[in-house]
Formats: sequence, C-alpha cells, structure tokens
Amino acid sequence: MAAITDKPQTDRRGRSLVMINKLVDSRTKMLALYSQLARQKPFVGNVEVPGLLEAFCQALVDYAANAHFQLYRYFAEKNERRQEIHVVAKNIYPDILEITNKVLDFNDKYDCGDHCAQFSELESDLSSVGELLADRIELEDKLIAAFGYSFDD
Repeated sequence: MAAITDKPQTDRRGRSLVMINKLVDSRTKMLALYSQLARQKPFVGNVEVPGLLEAFCQALVDYAANAHFQLYRYFAEKNERRQEIHVVAKNIYPDILEITNKVLDFNDKYDCGDHCAQFSELESDLSSVGELLADRIELEDKLIAAFGYSFDD
C-alpha cells in the first residue's frame, strides 16, 4: 500500500499525518501476514502455520491497538478542531470497536504459540476475520479521507 500524501500542514496536522501513516503501516504489515497465512492451506499438518499464525496474531493486535491508542486518543485529547472530522470519527467508532472486539476474539483463540494444534476451524475463522478487516479498513479510510489525505497510486 502506498504512503499517504499530505496537503500543506500545520504542526497539528503534521501530527495527524504521522499518526495516520503509522496506522496504515501497521495495517499493511498485518495484511501481508494475513495473505501469507491464507496461502498455507491446508492448515492442518502444515509446519509453517503455527509460526505464521503467531506472527499474524501479533500484527493483528498491534494494528487493532494502533487505532485505539493513537487515533482515538488523538480525539479524546481534543487535538483535532475540525468538526467534520469529529462527526466521521464519532459515527464510525462504534463499528470499529465492535470489529476490534471480534478481531481480539480471533487472537484469543489462535495466539497460542507452539502449543496450538487445532487448526480445523482456521480456514473459516480466517475468512471471517478477513471480512471484518475489510469492513474496518473501509471505515478507517472514511476517517482518513475526512482528514483530507489520500493514497498515492
């Protein structure tokens, strides 16, 4: 995924750009691991799966936490003055929180290091988490667009 380009900025807007770039970077890393893991089918008996699954779960939690501890703290600390951005953030936050909880449930089920042996449901669960991530990314992109940033082609 390409880096976000910015418009001329003030210091506050520069902070928001850095924060959004961190979110997009963690998202990109997580999606790369998701893709790598999804290509490992069949999962049962595949020696690559435990390590990839552990790396994916860590990246998933890092990504999920990034939005909450960076982006939404930014709003809670009243660092953003533009009302239209607050409206978008307020509207998408409940959905992002619900998705985050479901993503963390996936992590709780599969982040078990080398003692995971049950991968019979992994294909279905990975598909479900992929759909959740797609929804979350769509919501985040609405917020990124409200900030006035766009992705390079």
